[in-house]
Amino acid sequence: MLVVFLGNPGNEYKKTRHNAGFMLADAMESISNLNWSEKFNGLWAKTEIGGSTHHFLKPATFMNLSGKSVTAAKAFFKLSNSDILVVHDDIESDFGTISLKNGGGLAGHNGLRSISNALGTNDFARLKIGVGRPSRGDVSSFVLGKFTEDEQIVLPLILEKASKMLIAFLNEKDKRFVKEKVEL
Repeated sequence: MLVVFLGNPGNEYKKTRHNAGFMLADAMESISNLNWSEKFNGLWAKTEIGGSTHHFLKPATFMNLSGKSVTAAKAFFKLSNSDILVVHDDIESDFGTISLKNGGGLAGHNGLRSISNALGTNDFARLKIGVGRPSRGDVSSFVLGKFTEDEQIVLPLILEKASKMLIAFLNEKDKRFVKEKVEL
């Protein structure tokens, strides 16, 4: 399985909502003892979970060009689209909601759009980390903005829950698609 964690490189994006995928990758480091190296226009690591080797990828191409990194890794490892899971922020889900689903729409997410265009399909698994939707104002500014102080307090619990969901999914014992919410 290729697990793609979406985000934007650079310190100015480090703690933003759009980098929820990168944040989960960072949280996974302590669980899986990941050693990242530069490959596939991003950072790549491999890990053993559930007796199988899995490849983790953090594209360094910026969100809007993530497909370039994903297709390079997919081709190298000779994977099918069903072997790809993309971890991303989701403004259509309330803050604290984490869900696993297969396929679906793009909901205006430019990272998903880039991957979909590069793969020629929307048919890949997703682990969505809900960041909420702004009540007013520009969506782009919202997702590129940092989490509030209150959200930052709860964020480690959300990432821990998302880590457990991802590991259960990769463990082969739990290939179901689920939706859970961290109680705030």
